[in-house]
Amino acid sequence: MRVTRDALAVAQPMWMISDSAYDTLNWHDHLLGAGVVPVAPYNTRNTDEPKDIEYRIDEHSEEIQLKQSTLDKTYNRRTGVERTNESVKDCGLGRTHARGRVHARAQAFLAL
Repeated sequence: MRVTRDALAVAQPMWMISDSAYDTLNWHDHLLGAGVVPVAPYNTRNTDEPKDIEYRIDEHSEEIQLKQSTLDKTYNRRTGVERTNESVKDCGLGRTHARGRVHARAQAFLAL
């Protein structure tokens, strides 16, 4: 949440795309309150009674209605970033992995 808040202090994106590790109600509520659409695949490990949805935004926000194809297309943009990171490693330019809050924050700012 700290990295998300810090990132929003720098820029106001339309979407924030993440992996399923960010699929929490706090994250979704914070972004929706800031006027940002959270796009993270639904994480069934966060509950004892999994729902039949692919993205939490499908059932979590009544104000935002998006087609499944729009969500999929938006989330797939993340794949391009992952491929770029892999290419950087393949070229021997070092790891793009960030550990710790300070490094993760720097990486989020660079991404914005």
